[in-house]
Amino acid sequence: MSENAALICPANSGRMPKKLYAVGAEFTGPKQLYAAAEKVRDKGFQWWDCYTPYYIHGLDKAMGLRKSFVGLFTLGGGLGALIGIFLLITITSVYVYPMDTQGKPYFSLPGFVPILDLVTILISALMSIVGMTTLNFLPRLHHPLWEWDLFNRATHDKFFIVIEANDPRFTTEKAIIDLLTEIGGANVTLIGEEEDEI
Repeated sequence: MSENAALICPANSGRMPKKLYAVGAEFTGPKQLYAAAEKVRDKGFQWWDCYTPYYIHGLDKAMGLRKSFVGLFTLGGGLGALIGIFLLITITSVYVYPMDTQGKPYFSLPGFVPILDLVTILISALMSIVGMTTLNFLPRLHHPLWEWDLFNRATHDKFFIVIEANDPRFTTEKAIIDLLTEIGGANVTLIGEEEDEI
């Protein structure tokens, strides 16, 4: 680690990350975070994120995020459920165990609609949850950001940008620290998975 990086570590910790995970910075408000996100995006970073206590309209565009793939999980689950339950009802009601109910035909599509609708909605919703958790790499039992004391305020009243060390554009800690400071970041901190006394 460089000497400059050591100076940027939280003053109250007296520790240096043994294995660097990311460099994080705090921003004063949503406008400052939005402007900083645009600058980080324009630099070409890919493995970074913004953390806010509430939704900031347009921040996903400022970060250059593409449309989520969760909808594909939803569509796949819905179509699969629709086809599967249609075959299940048809095979059992028409071929395996046909029942003459009040003179209705064995294959009665209007009678199938309620269960087709309900099962399709249920499986679509479940697959949306599966897609969201899968694409967000959840569940996680531990994350290096949880060790950063200041980060606890991300769900309360603080705004952060964190640039991960495995980003292709990540060169040195000093370069990232200078970038985050230049775009208005405060309390710039090296975040590591393990720490050593310095």
